[in-house]
Amino acid sequence: MNRTSFVKVAIILFFVAQSMLSIAQQKKYQVYAAAFYNLENLFDTESDTLINDDEFTTAGANRWTPEKYRKKQQNMAKVISRLGKKYCPNGPAIIGLCELENRRVLDDLVKQPALAAAGYGIVHYDSPDRRGVDVAMLYHPEQFQVLSSKVLPYHLERLPDYSTRDILLVSGKLAGEMLHVFVNHWPSRYGGKSSELREHAASIVRQAVDSLYTLDPQAKIIIMGDLNDDPTDRSVRVVLEAKKYAEQVGDTGLLNTIWQHYDRGIGSLGYQGKWNLFDQIIVSKPLLGEDRSALKFWKSEIYNPEFLITQEGRYKGYPFRTFSGNVFQNGFSDHFPTLIYLVKDLK
Repeated sequence: MNRTSFVKVAIILFFVAQSMLSIAQQKKYQVYAAAFYNLENLFDTESDTLINDDEFTTAGANRWTPEKYRKKQQNMAKVISRLGKKYCPNGPAIIGLCELENRRVLDDLVKQPALAAAGYGIVHYDSPDRRGVDVAMLYHPEQFQVLSSKVLPYHLERLPDYSTRDILLVSGKLAGEMLHVFVNHWPSRYGGKSSELREHAASIVRQAVDSLYTLDPQAKIIIMGDLNDDPTDRSVRVVLEAKKYAEQVGDTGLLNTIWQHYDRGIGSLGYQGKWNLFDQIIVSKPLLGEDRSALKFWKSEIYNPEFLITQEGRYKGYPFRTFSGNVFQNGFSDHFPTLIYLVKDLK
């Protein structure tokens, strides 16, 4: 073999070795995704006399027909089916959802062709919200096993007639480890004092987190949801005590995995020329650190591919929404999904 041939063979062997090393490294860890998505008014077309859903009926302001409902379901399934696929071919292990009307729309969602093969299970409770919107969680039964679930009711003594979404708490096992997941949709922004309503929601979650830490100082917790506040707002930063950096998190603390995206000007929804990042995912201290022999947080992501972005008109550059006013756009949602990745050593 002459020198030129030897060099060529050596180069080929080097790249083969690097490829094999890369494959080995990819197989070293199992990656799991946990996602959250505001579905922007996933309502059925039937009138429910117990809630205020008139705009989402065939005679309502949105002229909400079975055909529009079918397209909305297909669009939601398209997005969910693509979440986390780069690292998790089977899709997210858990998906928190909000702005959905009832169990029926979830049953229709998981049966969509884009999602049916995954066999997602559903955790859902009806909330007392006056519009009838609920929170829920989908779970991949081969990845996450539900052991218990309940709702944390929202009650405010000084406003006894005020109703909003309950907070969902689901506990189960992921990668053989206990994991507690809170799914939230905190009170909307309206009026000068609505921040107090969200701060009360944050206090409900914080008390529940403290209780979990008391029972198990190594409790692994994920808090996800549309908080209707940014990471810097008092409800999240002060009441919930969610920190920006891992090194700031104490033994019973929380890390806001989304905050640094917000600092870079990246949002999950836009309003009046400004980006907000309401769709947040927050994790407990035991999910941090470098030891990946146990389940650990790896990184977060805002899912905003081009097909989810409005290309022209009033909302150009913002999430491609279902309606503009009452005009059906055949879009997706006015929020981008967010997700985190967790990893665990396979050895």
